[in-house]
Amino acid sequence: MAGNSKNYEERIVRHSRVCGGEPVFNGTRVTLRTVLASLAAGDSTEDILADFPTLKPDDVRAAIAFAAASAEEDLPVHSIPHIQ
Repeated sequence: MAGNSKNYEERIVRHSRVCGGEPVFNGTRVTLRTVLASLAAGDSTEDILADFPTLKPDDVRAAIAFAAASAEEDLPVHSIPHIQ
């Protein structure tokens, strides 16, 4: 992926007075949860940008980078039983 993988740290912010403290995209009231749910539902970047014109393509990429980093940090590692 081109660019800094921690790009989401500049694009996704949290303020107690904006959307109840949920993570939003900087300068908007669009929540990270909304974009991730749209991606999970199969919406394309173009669909999301059409629905939320205050977002930029980099915002959608930042949501994906955030999810990837979160999964890397939070998912437990399970051992696979040895098969004989």
